[in-house]
Formats: sequence, C-alpha cells, structure tokens
Amino acid sequence: MQIAIDIRCLMNKNYSGVSQYTYNLLKNLFELDKKNKYKLFYNSSQNVAANLPAFDFDNVQRFGFKFSNKILNFCLKYLKYPKLDNLLGGADIFFIPNINFFSASSKCKKIITVHDLSFELYPHFFSLKRRLWHKFINSKKLIADCEKIIADSENTKNDLIKLYNIAPEKIKVIYLGVDRTIFKKIQIDGGGIAEIRKKYALPENFLLVLSTIEPRKNIESIIEAFTQSKAGNSALKNLHLVIVGEIGWKSKKVLEYVNKSQYKDQIKFIGYIDNKDKVYLYNLAKILLFPSFYEGFGLPIIEAQACGLPVIAGLNSSLAEIAGNSAFLAKSDNLTEISNGIKKILGNPDFAENLIDRGFKNAQYFTWEKCAQETLDYILK
Repeated sequence: MQIAIDIRCLMNKNYSGVSQYTYNLLKNLFELDKKNKYKLFYNSSQNVAANLPAFDFDNVQRFGFKFSNKILNFCLKYLKYPKLDNLLGGADIFFIPNINFFSASSKCKKIITVHDLSFELYPHFFSLKRRLWHKFINSKKLIADCEKIIADSENTKNDLIKLYNIAPEKIKVIYLGVDRTIFKKIQIDGGGIAEIRKKYALPENFLLVLSTIEPRKNIESIIEAFTQSKAGNSALKNLHLVIVGEIGWKSKKVLEYVNKSQYKDQIKFIGYIDNKDKVYLYNLAKILLFPSFYEGFGLPIIEAQACGLPVIAGLNSSLAEIAGNSAFLAKSDNLTEISNGIKKILGNPDFAENLIDRGFKNAQYFTWEKCAQETLDYILK
C-alpha cells in the first residue's frame, strides 16, 4: 500500500500544536509500520529541507516541490490541479494531518484530521487574514470530500456533526499522546534544572502558562486571576507568573494587562521554547494555567500531568473531556474560580498531591504509540 502524507505543517522551525501532532504521529507510525510505503509531500519556494524531520526509514521518501504557494493554492482550489498524489507518482491513500489546500485524484482515498472548528465557533478570536483564509479554503467542503475523518476529541466530532452535518460513522476519534521519554518527573536539584533556571532567569516559585499569546488562550484572564489571588495574600507574595509561547494576534492587549497589574514585575514572558526545555519548566512550576476558551485537545494538559504538575483548565470544549477529574476545572470567564483554584492548590498540599496523582494516571492513557496504531488501523481499514 502506498500512503501519501502532507507534511507542509512541518516546514516551520517552531512547532505549533498541529506540528507536534504530525511529527509525533508520523515518528511512531513509521516505527510501527515497516510494510507500507510512505510518500511525504511538501512545497515551498524557500529552502526548508533543513527544518524537516529526517524520518530515516527505508519505506519513507520525501517529495519536495518549489511552486509558489499562492499559485499552487489557487490552482488546487479552483482548478483542482495538480493532483497531489500524481505529483508523487501515485498513491492509494492520501493522509492530510490538518486543514490545507488540497486536491487528489478520484482513485486515491482521502483521510483528514480535524483538530477543531474554533474558526467557525469563535471567528472573533482570529485575525481578518485568518478568517479570510478559512473562508477561501472552504473547510466544510474539503472535509466532506474526504472518505474518512479523524477528530482529536469527542468534542470535535460533535462539532463536525453539528456544524458540518457530517455523518457520525464517517468520523473516528483518536486521541493525541504524550512522549514520556521527554515529559516526565525529574530531579529538580539536577544540573539541567540549574542551567534552565539560569537560561531563562526563572524565579523560585511560579505559575506556568504555555500557549501562543492570542485571544483564544485567555491570557488576560490568567493575569487578572494571578493578580486577584495575590492581592492581600502574604503567603503568595513571592509567587510569579511565567508565560511561555510565541507572540500572536492581538498580543498588545495582553501587554497592556501586564502593565496595569500591580504585580507586573512578577510577570515574565519567555517566548517560544523547545520541548527539551519545556519539560524542565513543567517540573519547576507550581501549577499549569490553561483556562483557554476553546481547544480541540489541549496537549499541555497531559504533558504537564506526565511531569507531575497540577493543572487548572477551562471548563469547556474538549478540556473537561481530556482532563476529567484530574485537573481543577474553572469557567474560563470566571476570574474568581481561576483565582480560587490557584489558592486552593497552593494552600492545600493534600489537594495538590491528589491532583498530581490523578494527573499521572490520566496522562498514562494518552500515548503516541496508541495514537499511531489506531491511525494506521483506521487508514488501512
């Protein structure tokens, strides 16, 4: 069987959640399956080969093209040409790990992963450019034209049924995983920890936020809840807030919130960091704050739990589904609930330890090996 895979989301040096999903899925898929032949498609007018994972397997081959992306996307959208499977010399199956401009011949079975439909539910969380992109690509038709659909969560599956009228039997829920060779409990007195503390000038006690700085991630409420939890609470006077992630759309408003906070000197932005550093921050932090307004899955939750870090997550979308009773769930727009969660976890060691134990157990359920096996079974079915 010849299986083509779109790896355009892996062309950027810095990985988003979609890129993390694609990389980890494919790495485990190729380690699992030595029988089928894989053809990896990417396109860029720039030289991006150095950014792409090697995927050094005998049955895996990369096919890079240098078309103008604007022209290629226009042709794929309006001319349904070129057929991407034909560019690769033919394929029985074409797997698309995220929504993107695409066209394949009728003889090629198309399978797509849909991570979320936040752009349909909450368009105000996206820039005009991103809204126009989603409208131009016509996600509803693209998804409906695929023979099989993978959803990150039951929540995303339900959104696909409700918003796009997709038949339930056409959708398979396959959860993402956590790489426990990277994300695990480590000794905080080790040499690596000291280096990371120095590298990022980390405070002794801090809450951790790990997400792109954009409206959907609810960073403003996190800052307000942090301020609220510290106000008049001498026990938390040395508590800091560390925010990790790339600067995104409307990030200026977040910076304004910081400047308004009486604790602005205790709020630190680090920017994007690699997984190899991320695990240290999970181990050093006191709580992961993840009260996002909407998520298709929420990878930081299980990464943090695998490292023994208690989590405060939003009571919405897929977050309650993924975390269950292993995290403190708060309404994303309720500052008091988020603030109370912070104070309860930090002020009640037994409660915090119970969350940590449940988090460990919860994270064990999500593995990339399981994700890869279920994906392979579904693709070949």
